[in-house]
Amino acid sequence: MTYALASWHKSTYSGHNTGCVEVGSASGLVGVRDTKDRDGGTLAVSRGAWARFLAAVKADHFRS
Repeated sequence: MTYALASWHKSTYSGHNTGCVEVGSASGLVGVRDTKDRDGGTLAVSRGAWARFLAAVKADHFRS
């Protein structure tokens, strides 16, 4: 399935690095893609799932 995602951006913390991901949005979806291979595929998740993921990252739940 193909999604038309708009307003792609990468983190300002990435600077000029090319080893980053970009995040885009569409109605009810958030997409994530590789900046070096934009046509290589997109991970699409619901806005709710994305919000929960970001909350977990900010709460430092992924440290080992």
